[in-house]
Amino acid sequence: MTKKFLKEHQISFEEHNITNEPKYIDYLQEKGFRTVPVIEKNSDPIINGFRPDLLKTLVAQ
Repeated sequence: MTKKFLKEHQISFEEHNITNEPKYIDYLQEKGFRTVPVIEKNSDPIINGFRPDLLKTLVAQ
């Protein structure tokens, strides 16, 4: 749902799939995350999980 939202609002993103790139599991765990998706901006996490309310803030930027 997060990818769909980003695509529908033409927000570019880089995807790292933890199934295909398991090294990102460790990366996320080191940052304290236990669920995906995690959206980062400038390497800072800003959204965790599917959060339409927070995703809408990206549209205005």
